[in-house]
Amino acid sequence: MKLLQITLFTILGFSAINCQSKTKSEQKHEIIAEVSPQELQKYETAYFASGCFWCVEAIFESVKGVKEVVSGYSGGKEKNPTYEQVGYGRTTHAEAVEVYYDPKIVSFETLVKVFFGSHDPTTLNRQGPDKGAQYRSIAFYKNESEKKIINDYISELENKKVYSAPIVTEVKPFSVFYDAEDYHQDYEKNNPNNSYIRNVSVPRLKRFQAKFPELLKNQPH
Repeated sequence: MKLLQITLFTILGFSAINCQSKTKSEQKHEIIAEVSPQELQKYETAYFASGCFWCVEAIFESVKGVKEVVSGYSGGKEKNPTYEQVGYGRTTHAEAVEVYYDPKIVSFETLVKVFFGSHDPTTLNRQGPDKGAQYRSIAFYKNESEKKIINDYISELENKKVYSAPIVTEVKPFSVFYDAEDYHQDYEKNNPNNSYIRNVSVPRLKRFQAKFPELLKNQPH
C-alpha cells in the first residue's frame, strides 16, 4: 500500500510536517468496519473539528463509550467536498469527525470535555503545524441542550482561566457531514510509519491519554 505523502515546509530554517497531501490521487485500501452501519444506528452522534482528522479520530476512538469515529468534512456550504479541495483551503469546510457513542456509557458533556482537552482552542485557524480555516476549531450542536452544554463549558474554562488566550472555538448548529475518502478512515492505525503520524498524531494522542486516563477504554487505540 502506498503511504500518503506528507507536505514538508520550512519556516525560519526548521522543517515541519502537516496533514495536507501533495498528491492528487491516493491508492485506497479496504476499510473493515468494527461496527456495522445497522448497529451504529442505535447510537447517538456528535460532531467536532479540531485540526487534522487523523489525530482527532484516534483520540475519540480511545474513549470509553465511543463505538465508531468517522473522518470527514463539515461546517461549510459546498456539497460533496473532496480531500484535495478541503485540504488546500478551496472550500469553507473544516476537517471534522462524526462520533458514534453510547450515551449510557459516555455523555455528550464528556465528549465536549474530550474535545477541549485534546487540542488548543485558542489558536485561530491552526492546530500545531496545520494552518488554514480547514483546521479551525468547531463544536457542533444538534439541539439547544447541546448548545448550552458547549457554551457552559467554554464559560467554565474562561472563568477558571485555563488558557492564557481567548477561546476561538466556533459553536455552530450541525447541518451536514460528508465522509472523507476511505483511505483516511483509521489512518493513524493503518499508517504507523507515516512521518506526520509519528511526529504529530501519536504525541497528541499520548498527551490526551496521559491527561484523561479515567476516560480511556481498557485497550485504548
